Amino acid sequence: MNDLSARIDPARAWVAAALAALAALVVGSVVFPRRVYDGFFWRYFWGPVVADGTGSTCARRVGGETRLLDSAVECQQATGIVAEPGYTTVSTLSYAVVLVFALLGVVFFLKRLDIGTRPGFFFALFPFMLFGGALRTVEDASIATLRATGEPAIAFPLSGLFISPFIYFTVFFVTLGALLVSVAAERSGAVSRYEYPLAAIGTLVLAVTVGYLGWLAVTTDVLVFNPAVAIITFGGASVVAALAWVGTERFAPMVNAATGYMGVLVVWGHTVDGIANVLSLDWAEELGLPTYTPKHVVNSAIVDLTGALQPPSVSAAIGTAWPFLLVKIGAALFVVWVFNDEIFEESPQYSMLLLVAILAVGLGPGTRDTLRATFGI
Repeated sequence: MNDLSARIDPARAWVAAALAALAALVVGSVVFPRRVYDGFFWRYFWGPVVADGTGSTCARRVGGETRLLDSAVECQQATGIVAEPGYTTVSTLSYAVVLVFALLGVVFFLKRLDIGTRPGFFFALFPFMLFGGALRTVEDASIATLRATGEPAIAFPLSGLFISPFIYFTVFFVTLGALLVSVAAERSGAVSRYEYPLAAIGTLVLAVTVGYLGWLAVTTDVLVFNPAVAIITFGGASVVAALAWVGTERFAPMVNAATGYMGVLVVWGHTVDGIANVLSLDWAEELGLPTYTPKHVVNSAIVDLTGALQPPSVSAAIGTAWPFLLVKIGAALFVVWVFNDEIFEESPQYSMLLLVAILAVGLGPGTRDTLRATFGI
């Protein structure tokens, strides 16, 4: 058994496993279309994208045909398989499994290139995390344009590339292309470190994406500009991250021992997500924003539980989303504390990528929520 494991190339085994899973899905969808495609893939993954990308309240799948519904009553009364925009428990868990599996594949790739061990790699990827949230907001703006004018800014199914889970692949391939170009630039002697052009490309695509939202706000009546949301969110997150750094350095320096300023950025990113949710869900009216509802399973559960346990008078005064912010801050600090020198020494590429992924799962949605509120989408 040991000889067999020694002969197996982990990278090739990963590719084989990925191809096997893809083949199982494709073959299952062809052989058992109603059970595998309609009942699993469409219901939990593509159906929510269809409903979201077309601006529908829900999408209904019966007999291999899809119908779009535009009222909550129709969705509640619909038979067959009904998919609504947003996440489900199954899709959330599936994305988590796929994320971990994908991280393993990227680790093998980084090891082949012999990169991804320095903190500069982490910071160079930071603009791409913001870019992912901004790109998702572009699709939100497209739907807002559809509802206001009857024509989307980006037509479906192209807009599906900007909706979960497919937006992850879009952002991944943009980042991968930037990484390959940057590594090539370093190895040709054009730059001293590949992190510099990588960060520059990330900043460029982020600027273009946010610039497009600004252009829509200036040239149409669909989007507005409300800078207070961005100021409160990013400013508040910066204050929380600074206090967390000072507090842990003074009373629990072991928390930051291995991650350093990378840990500060993790706390900042998840605090952005927490503050953006609190502002969007509980203070939308005071800030002159549209009405928002939680789309994430955990967020929705926390809001529901707080509303059930908290006195109505308190809920009316401070809202019900505030515990989500505390959970995000606490979880981020815990994760930063878990990362120690031993973890980075055993598998530096995997540890670095895992830290990137932890920041991205908070900062991506947080950026989207912040930009949606900032542009009144």
